[in-house]
Formats: sequence, structure tokens, C-alpha cells
Amino acid sequence: MFMVKRFTSRDKEMADQAFAIRRKVFVEEQGVDAAMEYDHEDEAHHYLLILAGKPIATARWRKTEKGIKLERFAVLPGFRNRGIGEIILKEVLKDVIPLKKMIYLHSQVNATSFYERNGFTKFGEQFTEAGIEHFVMHYHD
Repeated sequence: MFMVKRFTSRDKEMADQAFAIRRKVFVEEQGVDAAMEYDHEDEAHHYLLILAGKPIATARWRKTEKGIKLERFAVLPGFRNRGIGEIILKEVLKDVIPLKKMIYLHSQVNATSFYERNGFTKFGEQFTEAGIEHFVMHYHD
């Protein structure tokens, strides 16, 4: 059975677990510069998905001038394509939809179909961020 835990960057143990997932996925697997990976931590609202006592996915959101930006969705390689990303995305959306602000994210091109299945639409042109091609996507329920 899984559980999704919410935390802030002040919870060092949970933050370290989330950072380990993000380091594995973004820095090691995708080659993102580690200095770029760890920004806005104190202002973000963080999530950790735990399965059988093991942290396997993470995400965060934060308020920006444009609205609510969803960020840093990462699922460990051995747990992908099993609905884990959708579980954590729905938990995040449950918390941000009531804020009644525009909800958006920067989706890697290979993840756009996942976000489209979950209520997001591409907005604008493809762009490069951290050396990876992305689209801005907006949520609409």
C-alpha cells in the first residue's frame, strides 16, 4: 500500500529522501546540473510517495507571479508506468485546485501525453530548459 506525505524543506529527513529521488532521476539519469535542481526549496510545498516503507516518487508546487507552478515530479525508474505519477499528481491537484489560481507546469516533451491525460493542455512553443525540451502546460478541470 502507498501513502503520500506532505512536507516542507524544514523536515530534513523527508527532504533528503525527496532529494535522493530527484538526484537519481534528474541529475544522474537526465544530466541536469545539480545547481539548477535545488532552487526555491523553502517556498515550495513538497510531496513524497511511499510504497511499503520505501520513498519512490516526489513532487512539489509553489506560488509564482503567474499562478501555481507544479514542479519536480520524479518517479524512480523501477516504478514507472504503474500509475505512481498519476497518484502523486492527483494529490498535488487536490491541494492546489481550491486556491483558484492558474495551475501550470513545464513538461518534458516525453511526459506531455501523461499530463494531457490528466487535464493539462500545451501552451505556446516548445523550449529548452536544463538542456531538455519542454512545453508549458496549463491545467483545466
